[in-house]
Amino acid sequence: MKWFRWALVGIAGIAAVAVIGLYPFNEKAPQQSAEQAKPVPGPKEEQRLKQMMLHRDMTATERLIRMDTKGHLRALSEASRKVHTDKLNSRVTELQKGHQQFKSILWYDSASGRTKEIRAAHYKPNNEEQKQIASYISFAKKSLQKGKAYESPAFPQKDPKFYITAEPAKLGGNGVIAVMDLGILGKVKKHQDKNLRLIPYPKEGKYKVESVETDTLRDITVKTGHDNEKASHYYENEIVVTFNRGLTTEDRKKIMNDLHCKPPQKIVNTYIFRSDKMTMNELKDYFLKNWQPDYVEPHYLYMTNETSLDDTPLIPNDMLFSEYQWNLPIIDTTRGWKLSKGNNDVIVGIVDTGVDLQHPDLKGRLLKGYNVDAPDEDPIDDVGHGTHVAGIIAANTNNSEGIAGMMWNGKILPVKALDKSGAGTTYSVAQGIIWATDNGAKVINMSLGNYADAKFLHDAVKYAFDHDVVLVAATGNDNTERPGYPAAYPEVLSVSATDYNLKKASFSNYGDYVDVMAPGESIASTYPDNQYAALSGTSMACPHVTALAALIRSINPDLKNTEVMDIIRKNVIDLGTTGHDKYYGYGQIDVYAALEAAGGGEASLQFWPQAIERKMDRVIERLK
Repeated sequence: MKWFRWALVGIAGIAAVAVIGLYPFNEKAPQQSAEQAKPVPGPKEEQRLKQMMLHRDMTATERLIRMDTKGHLRALSEASRKVHTDKLNSRVTELQKGHQQFKSILWYDSASGRTKEIRAAHYKPNNEEQKQIASYISFAKKSLQKGKAYESPAFPQKDPKFYITAEPAKLGGNGVIAVMDLGILGKVKKHQDKNLRLIPYPKEGKYKVESVETDTLRDITVKTGHDNEKASHYYENEIVVTFNRGLTTEDRKKIMNDLHCKPPQKIVNTYIFRSDKMTMNELKDYFLKNWQPDYVEPHYLYMTNETSLDDTPLIPNDMLFSEYQWNLPIIDTTRGWKLSKGNNDVIVGIVDTGVDLQHPDLKGRLLKGYNVDAPDEDPIDDVGHGTHVAGIIAANTNNSEGIAGMMWNGKILPVKALDKSGAGTTYSVAQGIIWATDNGAKVINMSLGNYADAKFLHDAVKYAFDHDVVLVAATGNDNTERPGYPAAYPEVLSVSATDYNLKKASFSNYGDYVDVMAPGESIASTYPDNQYAALSGTSMACPHVTALAALIRSINPDLKNTEVMDIIRKNVIDLGTTGHDKYYGYGQIDVYAALEAAGGGEASLQFWPQAIERKMDRVIERLK
């Protein structure tokens, strides 16, 4: 009855909707202007950078499509040598059922010059498109005759809908040609126009959306809604020090006390120190001034000691990983996998637009889930946002296709609380949180939010928090210091976005309520209709932290939610000014460091009360 009473208050008090992105490659990086180099770009520069981000997302998405298609065509081409024609045709038909972007597949025999075509249902290009298709197919045949692959540009030029690609068989001259649909680019543009606030939030779906000034509730009119160099890097809070003799017990105690660090790793007379408070340069100055070492250097050469595990990076074989998933190595996920790959007992709730329940890269990872607005229906994603979030967390890893999720093991509980326009009420989001909590979620991802502090939503957050759930939310994409909710609630880990260069993403919200940062630019992940897309936003940064929380709960199930949050905040790559600041929070997450801390069972029980007290003080101050 308690929740029923809250529901009535929630319905009566709804004045706005929670909007996803508010909170839902290899191009050469442009030279930064003076304004762009600042942590917070001005309005004009922000819009310019967002347009660049949209272009980058669409370009990266097209590359993901082309690379994924190549993998499927190569498999078909190889199968053509081994499988009977009837089985081959059946395989093509099955491929087209699950991958609607394969509009037509043609088997080509250069000796006879014949092609056999298998068309997907509802594939009807117009006359002009058909002429272009025929022209590019002729080019594809000529390439196959030479034993070479082929890719056409996207066409028609003004509104790209198709491209032609071909892969040769190992026997010269034969091969397979495909007519591919590029409709996903239009979907990505529409999604990111909303997600990055390039357009005012449209009045569509079943909610009539009005905008008000949060503090006064007065009506307002909303007018606006680089190359990853993969450079080697050292660990910012670690240093390798070699002495001409071994340190005594008293020496080690003094250094540990000075640096606020744990016992160092050791190889003969070489030690690896990790400080909780000092950067590598500060550590270097400390040892050079006080200890007369033989030499000091960053921690990029010495990675083992007498008792440590082999912690070299683990590189998965997923087809799109090496070229597109810059985001996982930069937060040290690949090294973290040596400590934990997740556990199927850990359930992650995703309160969002639902999930593509048939996506092959999510096969075996999804639980039944729940549709808040239509409880008798499945939580099917008709937007793409929730599917993208789910892939970042738990796409099947090391399966030779698609992308790698951060969790190799673990289950996703999809909760559809937002409709096809990407919006949901305070009530639907709150009910989604409650349902996920009651159905076993240990971590809940909320890549959504609003600038209104709704008591009903906060009550739902507190309900989950009191049931030992780790709650993670995105801060928003408006480049504003105004706190967004649920991210600003003290029970929630709030996440803002960084770019390839470990700088605040131009669109990312900021403020003293921000806890941590995670990558949020052109993040490759799963997308409906068995596809992949690259999207930008704090919505994409948020699931990185959610996955880390789940990995921590996998390596040490006995940790309380407060301890998990503490470990994430404390084990970061400190960015911006030293310590917590409004642009970078405590810093960017460090998966390996956090898992190492969790595995040791030494979460700082002193840190959490200070953090929640500090965040609560900020909330109280804003409400005065």
